[in-house]
Amino acid sequence: MKRTLLGLALSMAAAMPVLAALLAGSMAPEFSAQASLAGKAFDYVLTDALKKGPVVVYFYPSAFTGGCNIEAHTFSVHKADFDAAGASIIGVSLDSIDRLNAFSADPQYCAGKIAVASDADGMIAKSYGLKVESAGEPFKDTRGNLVTHGFAERTTFIVTADHRVYAMIGEMAPAAHVEAALKAVRQLAKAHAK
Repeated sequence: MKRTLLGLALSMAAAMPVLAALLAGSMAPEFSAQASLAGKAFDYVLTDALKKGPVVVYFYPSAFTGGCNIEAHTFSVHKADFDAAGASIIGVSLDSIDRLNAFSADPQYCAGKIAVASDADGMIAKSYGLKVESAGEPFKDTRGNLVTHGFAERTTFIVTADHRVYAMIGEMAPAAHVEAALKAVRQLAKAHAK
């Protein structure tokens, strides 16, 4: 019962309105972080990724939890669609790099296709104007491991090469974040093709 209540509280917190997040047209803060792709850690730098095209920066509460599992899986399923629109994807959470190594490699979630970055102190999320909840009472994730870190609210930003926020997506279910992000990067690609 206690785990169910904690899981429900996490889901509700993830669905809370985004109040102070950066809006379209805002400058997106630069960041670098330890990240993982297909279970291998590397140094991620936003500016480097932006040299190749727009970046979908999606913040999520925690790896190996219900909504975040759905979101990562949905991004991985649509990875080729984002590639076709010229956009790359980076997920950001307060998870440790060890948790993210497992999450990024798991075929049910990131499936080795989506990079995820560790924002263990929540400073990246805060720089994007997101609410960061401190760690509450530990609960078990979908693998049965304890989750003891804090959480950033679920919000997605489409960032252009000039570090501008093209779109901010909040207050949606996890799969809807992916659909809205894909629609935005396709609109951006169409606008640049003219």
